Amino acid sequence: MSINTIAVLGAGQMGNGITQVAACAGYNVTMIDIQQEYVDRGIAAIEKSLAKLVSKERMTQEDADASRARISLSIDRSVCADCDLVIEAVPEILDLKVSIFQELDDICKPETILASNTSSISISTIADATNRPDKVIGMHFMNPVPIMKLVEIINGKETSEQTNTAVIQASEKMGKTALSCNDSPGFVSNRILCPMLNEAILTLQEGVAQPDAIDGIMKLGMNHPIGPLALCDLIGLDTVLHIMNVLHEGMGDDKYAPAPLLIQMVEEGKLGRKSGQGFYSY
Repeated sequence: MSINTIAVLGAGQMGNGITQVAACAGYNVTMIDIQQEYVDRGIAAIEKSLAKLVSKERMTQEDADASRARISLSIDRSVCADCDLVIEAVPEILDLKVSIFQELDDICKPETILASNTSSISISTIADATNRPDKVIGMHFMNPVPIMKLVEIINGKETSEQTNTAVIQASEKMGKTALSCNDSPGFVSNRILCPMLNEAILTLQEGVAQPDAIDGIMKLGMNHPIGPLALCDLIGLDTVLHIMNVLHEGMGDDKYAPAPLLIQMVEEGKLGRKSGQGFYSY
């Protein structure tokens, strides 16, 4: 199963990052979103990122121009029809993802692999919305995509070995290390990470320590590059809450219950860096 052409659905931070690394790896990529302004914003981010790589001499201008030339833009999902791989990177809303995969299943040629960049939603549930569950898989890129080396590959209950192999090869061509796991709430990355973040929030909530101390202890004592509360702000507190809810509901265990302070801060609109206020001010 050879992958030559890729479509990426979603031109936001994750979508444009995936588009960039795929184009830089030599793939012809179409980046798609629902409005032209979103696509324009996405390609502007890619062009800025490529220019930065050139200025730091990590890429030649010639290679940057060639990568940009391999990217096409669209607001019409029908262009996915003949792609070998479609990577969905839309918001973490189950109904939205299911409807998109149903549409892609109708649009795309039978051989097309349909991948989701979801960080927590069940791949098997998404696959059940299609007539090709053997060709549905998770490709969980890490943020920021051009820098982070991992792609967490998630096999649904019916994902074929051929699909897994093809997606691993594509990820490796993009310069990533691809590590596979089976479908389970939060997969591996967020099942381990988010309860730790939630525990840091509980530590603050209970008055055990202030944010600077909590983050400093984890950075200096555990050699973490960023403290858990600062990481919550970077990820977005709404995203952390969503994943904790997925874990709590999916595992049926109260040890995954989101911290009341996390719920309160999200309700108050304190979402971290993107809102200007989280555990720290930005």
